Amino acid sequence: MLVHLSVHNYAIVEHLDLELDRGMSVITGETGAGKSIMLDALGLTLGDRADSGVVRPGADKADILATFD
Repeated sequence: MLVHLSVHNYAIVEHLDLELDRGMSVITGETGAGKSIMLDALGLTLGDRADSGVVRPGADKADILATFD
């Protein structure tokens, strides 16, 4: 189970820390809020490939950390 997702300098996201508790979690937001970007970042922690184009403009690198229980 995913318990924490930390994203730094990925796409349009400067900083995101998401804590998830047991049970069902629902992510909602307006168009362009970053929901899909958050899921893409999670995919990278699970083995998806990325290219340098996903690094936030002005940043040297992107960091993504997922913690599972």
